[in-house]
Amino acid sequence: MSTGTREFKTIGVIGLGTMGAGIAEVFARHGYDVVGVEVDDDGVTKGRQHLESSTARAVRRGKLTEEEQAELLGRISFATSLTGLKDADLVVEAVVESLSVKKQIFADLESVVKPEAVLATNTSSLSVTEISTANASPGRVVGVHFFNPAPVQGFVEVVRTVVTEASVVEDVSALVRTLGKNPVVCGDKAGFIANTLLFGYLNHAVSMYENRYASREDIDAAMRFGCGYPMGPLALLDLIGLDTAYEILETMYRQGRDRLHAPAPILKQMVTAGLLGRKSGRGFYSYEAADSPVVVPDDRTPSADDAPELKHDIQRVGVVGTGTMATGIVEVMAKAGFAVTYVGRSRDKVDGVATTIERSLDKAIQRGKLEESAKAEVLGRLTGSTSLDDLGDVDIVIEAIAEDLKVKTTLFENLDEICKPGAILATTTSSLPIIECASATERPQDVVGMHFFNPAPIMKLVEVVSTVATHDDVAETVSALCAKVGKVAVSCGDRAGFIVNALLFPYLNDAIKMLEAHYATADDIDTAMKQGCALPMGPFELLDVVGNDVSLAIQRELYLEFREPGFAPAPLLEHLVTAGYLGRKTKRGFRDYSSR
Repeated sequence: MSTGTREFKTIGVIGLGTMGAGIAEVFARHGYDVVGVEVDDDGVTKGRQHLESSTARAVRRGKLTEEEQAELLGRISFATSLTGLKDADLVVEAVVESLSVKKQIFADLESVVKPEAVLATNTSSLSVTEISTANASPGRVVGVHFFNPAPVQGFVEVVRTVVTEASVVEDVSALVRTLGKNPVVCGDKAGFIANTLLFGYLNHAVSMYENRYASREDIDAAMRFGCGYPMGPLALLDLIGLDTAYEILETMYRQGRDRLHAPAPILKQMVTAGLLGRKSGRGFYSYEAADSPVVVPDDRTPSADDAPELKHDIQRVGVVGTGTMATGIVEVMAKAGFAVTYVGRSRDKVDGVATTIERSLDKAIQRGKLEESAKAEVLGRLTGSTSLDDLGDVDIVIEAIAEDLKVKTTLFENLDEICKPGAILATTTSSLPIIECASATERPQDVVGMHFFNPAPIMKLVEVVSTVATHDDVAETVSALCAKVGKVAVSCGDRAGFIVNALLFPYLNDAIKMLEAHYATADDIDTAMKQGCALPMGPFELLDVVGNDVSLAIQRELYLEFREPGFAPAPLLEHLVTAGYLGRKTKRGFRDYSSR
C-alpha cells in the first residue's frame, strides 16, 4: 500500500512477545504481509500462540469472523533469523527494553534490509537517537511507539530524532493512519508524551503511599471517583509491572534529571523482592495467581469490621453557602433523608437554592430516576435562612463558601459560638489548611475537612481530611455519613491538595511545561493522554474547564507547601492568568472558545 513517497507492502516485526505479536496482528489485520522474527523456534511457537489467542478472542467477541481470522493469520510468516526480513519495507523492533540489545539489532539490520527500508523501534523510554546511531543510515530510523494492547489502543507516538528524514516521519505517520490509528509526532525525549506525563503522576502516587499519607485503596479510589480515571495509579502500576515502571522512570530521570522522575525508593525495594505486580501475583495488591487480574485480600486489606460507623448521632445537617457546591450538598443531604438548614447572605440567594434543587428534582423525575412523590418529601426537608443563629441545633455544619481563609476563619469563630457542644464543623475547602479553621474555634477536635467534588449530586468522591487535632470518632462519623448519602469516602491528612489535587495538578503543570517547550501541541498532548492512557479528558481540556486561575492558585499552594522545584507553576500558566485567559468561563484559555 502506498502511503506517500514510499510503498509499504511487507512489514517485519522483531520480537513476538505480547507487544510484538499485537503489532504484527494490527498490520496483518489491515492487509499487510508480516514477517515475525524470534530468536528460536520456541519463541516463534509462543508468538504464534499470542496471535492465535488474541484473534480467537476477537472472533468470540464478534470483532472478526473465523474466515477473517484465517486470512489474517495466513498473512503472517515466521523466521528465526533477521535474514527473513530482506524484503521488508518497514521493520518494527519490539524486543526487551535494553539499549545494547536494540543497538545490536539495528546494526545487524544494515546488511539485511533494502537501502530504502524504514527501521522503527517500539521503545517506550529509550533514546531513539542513540538506537539509530548503530545503523549506517540513521536518517531512516524512527520511533513508532504502540500502546498495549496494540490491536485495541488507537494511538501511536511517532518519534523523530534530529536526523530522521522528514519523508520518513510523513510516510510512517500516513502508514499508521491506514491501520485506523491516530499518530502523534513528537521529539526524541525520554518518555515521549504519554509516559512522561503518566509516570511522573504514578511515581508521585507511589511516594504518597510510601509516606503513609493514604492507603493504597484510598489513593486508587480517589483518582477513579474524583477524576474518572479507569484505574487507580497503584493498580495501574501493578498492571504495567513494577520492574517496567522502575526502568522507565530511571531512564527518564537519567536523561532529564527531573527529581519528580527519580523512582520512589519503595519501587526498587519491591522490584528487588520480586513483587512486580500482576505478572508475579503480588505488587501493591495481591492477586489470585501470577498473571491474574483478580485481586485477593491480604494483610493490608481493610476488613468488613473496619467499616466506619456513625459515632455521633446525625439527624440535622447545616450548610453555609448558596453557590453551586453548597446547593449540591444541600440536595445530596436532603435526598438521603436528612433535615437540612442552609444559610445564605440574602433571601434571594436562599430562595435560589430551593429553585435550583426543585429544577434538579424535576429533571430526575423526567429521566425516571426519582418518583414524583419523592419530590415533595425532599423539598419538605429544606429550611432556608439568612441567619447563622438558625444552625444552633444541627449535628453537623458543612461550610461551602468562598476559598478565602480570612472569611472562613471568621465563619468558624461564629459557628463555634452558635453550634451546640459536640456538633461537627466541616469545611469543603479544596486547597486551604483546615487546621487554620480549626484553630479559630474552641473545639478543634470537632473540625474536619469534607471535600466534595463538583457537581456534588453526581460526583461520588468525598475526601475526609483530618487535622492533627481532629478526633478519630469525628473523622469516622463523617466517613460513615458519606457512605449513608451514597458517596465514596477516602481518608487523608491535612496538607495541600489532599489526594486528588496533589496528584492531578502537578501532572497538569507538567503538561503545560511540555507545551511551553514546544515539544508537542496542546491537541497532540490531549490526544496522547486520552487515547494512550484512556483518560476522560486531555490536560488542556481539563485546565480550561477547571479555570486557569483556579489551577494556578492550587499549584501555588502545592509549591509553597512542599517546596518541590518541579511543582513551581509553569510560567505559561501565570501569563495566561495575567492576560485574563482563564478558560471556558472567559471564552479563552489554552484554546479559543469565542466562536463555539
